[in-house]
Amino acid sequence: MVEWSDSERNTIASVWGKIDVNEIGPQALRRVLIVYPWTQRYFGAFGNLSSASAVLGNPKVSEHGKTVLNALDKAVKNLDDIKGTYSQLSQMHCDKLNVDPDNFWLLADCLSIAVANALGSAFSPAVQATWQKFMSVVVAALSSRYF
Repeated sequence: MVEWSDSERNTIASVWGKIDVNEIGPQALRRVLIVYPWTQRYFGAFGNLSSASAVLGNPKVSEHGKTVLNALDKAVKNLDDIKGTYSQLSQMHCDKLNVDPDNFWLLADCLSIAVANALGSAFSPAVQATWQKFMSVVVAALSSRYF
């Protein structure tokens, strides 16, 4: 179990409150699919992902990015049991979707880049450190069924 200070809890809530799910979610998933093209193999049902412009214009990518970020809201609201909160999601990604858990790190990094871009100077080193801790806990929770 992770210990969160009051300052960390407030920082996570503050960052989350500034995030536009409809903007940041699609940005983060698009970045993953463009920068790490091997991740596209998990999205075969999304249609054409053959180029950056195809990924950028794909409405299924945008919708799934929103879905992913909406799921992150559950972690923000359940900081004391992120692993339990994501237990079923972890199992689905492991057993049904067969997603390589390293891809959760790639998405977390791309999400952090999108958040930093959106928040600018408000995403200070201290804020980033707390956000990265949060992302580490989320990734560990999503990867928990693999080990």
